[in-house]
Amino acid sequence: MADHIAVPQPLPILPLLREHTYRPAWWVPGPHAQTLWGKFARRAPSVPTRIERWATPDHDFVDVLRLDAAATRPRLLLLHGLEGTIRSHYVGGLMRMAYERNWGADMLIFRSCGDEPNRTARFYHSGETGDAALVLDRILEEFPSAPILLCGISLGGNVLLKLLGERGEMLPDRVRAAAVVSVPFDLERGSRHISKGFSRVYERHFLRTLRKKAEAKLQSFPGLFDRDAMLRAETLYEFDDVVTAPVHGFRGAHDYYTRSSSLRFLARVRRPTLLLSAMDDPFLPRDVLDQVADIARRSGFLTTHFSKRGGHVGFVGGTPWNPVYYAEKRVGDFLAEWSVVSPSEQRRPSGARSSR
Repeated sequence: MADHIAVPQPLPILPLLREHTYRPAWWVPGPHAQTLWGKFARRAPSVPTRIERWATPDHDFVDVLRLDAAATRPRLLLLHGLEGTIRSHYVGGLMRMAYERNWGADMLIFRSCGDEPNRTARFYHSGETGDAALVLDRILEEFPSAPILLCGISLGGNVLLKLLGERGEMLPDRVRAAAVVSVPFDLERGSRHISKGFSRVYERHFLRTLRKKAEAKLQSFPGLFDRDAMLRAETLYEFDDVVTAPVHGFRGAHDYYTRSSSLRFLARVRRPTLLLSAMDDPFLPRDVLDQVADIARRSGFLTTHFSKRGGHVGFVGGTPWNPVYYAEKRVGDFLAEWSVVSPSEQRRPSGARSSR
């Protein structure tokens, strides 16, 4: 049975938003199958992308995956999830969505997530917005006539929402709208939740790759953190407490999560932003989404779309012989409709539309 999405009537100053209904694939049942399908079963779409390397002010670099388009066409800036790469299933899907709409696109590859380790004594993390801001500012400079659209997936969505909240009204007018998918919102509650039940499978996967990167970093920067404590870490919370937090100047995991969670920044977002999540997301307890929905109801800029099913960055629909990746379509439609509306026309009274 389909999740029915009831969209309240738009106010006159808004673009006409389509009604959206996500119909979960019957052949991909349950949150874990939805979460794992893209990684193990999806064919990577073919898109003509290339990678550029940009220097950073701290004598390091970031790599940017780029999709070319006419200089006046909208450009999509994409931020990927925890331990994501250019090979992550949603990256190809979103790049293909942009390509089919004749948009340009750029994905920031977070430090240590590319094919070459970064040079400095740091990684990336859920609250680090400096590199995203650097890439956004450079895109704005390179394409002075293009509307800029933003999208973040999971951890990248947390980074994006934090950046939007930090900049608030200071964003240039050409930054039109944003969309985020399966954001953790509250990092501490998400970290505790992923340590329970079947979700431990995802946690162990992340820990394997994070430990490998941490070991390599210690070879270049001996004493950066306590190696023995890192090897004893059995949860993401413990890893963040002994590695992520001290390396990036936090007092511990609790301090890192508290200062970096996008939940604290939602009320300051000043661009139309779609928050797309599933209530059965195995990375996040449902009560977090209830809190997000409460904040969104008092905002004039946040649109929540919380479906009953979909897993984490899943949202698989269609048929076995013609699967549909709903999140990419929903994100594309939302951003497309706001891309033609200037910020002066975007303001509306408090009370964001929501879909449950």
